[in-house]
Amino acid sequence: MDLRRLEIFVKVAELGSFSRAAQALALTQPTVSEHVRALEDELGTQLLDRLGRGAAPTRAGQLLLGYAQRMLTLSREAHQALEHFQGRLSGELIVGGSTIPGEYVLPALIGQFKSKQAEISIVLLIGDSRQVSEWVDEGRVELAIVGARPAQRALEARELTGDELVVVVPAEHAWARRQAVTLAELQAEPMVVRERGSGSREALERALSAADTSLAAFRIVGEMGSTEAVKQGVRAGVGVALISKRAVEDECRAGLVSCVKVTTMPVARAFYLVTNRERSRSPLALAFLTFLESQFPAAAS
Repeated sequence: MDLRRLEIFVKVAELGSFSRAAQALALTQPTVSEHVRALEDELGTQLLDRLGRGAAPTRAGQLLLGYAQRMLTLSREAHQALEHFQGRLSGELIVGGSTIPGEYVLPALIGQFKSKQAEISIVLLIGDSRQVSEWVDEGRVELAIVGARPAQRALEARELTGDELVVVVPAEHAWARRQAVTLAELQAEPMVVRERGSGSREALERALSAADTSLAAFRIVGEMGSTEAVKQGVRAGVGVALISKRAVEDECRAGLVSCVKVTTMPVARAFYLVTNRERSRSPLALAFLTFLESQFPAAAS
């Protein structure tokens, strides 16, 4: 099978669209369609259902997708290994991040690493902690930073750095000038929370359980799929929220919202560096892991 055709098929399957895949690959849509059709002719089966403007893998396409992703990963690793053998680092590295580390921790780290490795390209995929851990397990990404320890046995999770959850309130809220509030006070306020499966949600639920309570004791008025949506909900007066201090530092400094601690429930969490112990790592992934361990020495132990 032609690797270029496999790459195009994978991109269409992942993005769910021929037009988006064409844009991502800098090709025309007819070219993308022709490559997929040629691959289907070669294999003698339909791989994608054409659904109006979208596309979805057929049963055969789903079967091929996992193999194709692994083949493309091996191809990248082979190129990187040869570059590394010749004293160079090049190629593409795909890393994952759950919402908070993906949006507020990894971009700066990637920038620092890439400044020393001009010939490389890094793709950052962002999802919730559970989804990103699945990507590492499947081999779609080589490493990731997430806010909840993964459940998969094949995955190794090392604590990378810490984080803290703080109460975020609108700038005009009665608590805006306070340093801290009690858990009982917080329970009386309407609250906006992250969705199930997010590291922030799991960290909050663990902390509440340690304080002998649960989210059922709070006035939950909104459940949102991203931290940015939660922040916008707070600013709009929908409710208060308990979210990552890292995610709201800029808004707090600008006076757009206020950050308050909970005196009766210290809420700490960790970010985990996740790799798959059963999969080989490319030279580029190994170099990035070494860089991360130099930035966070505790992760190297």
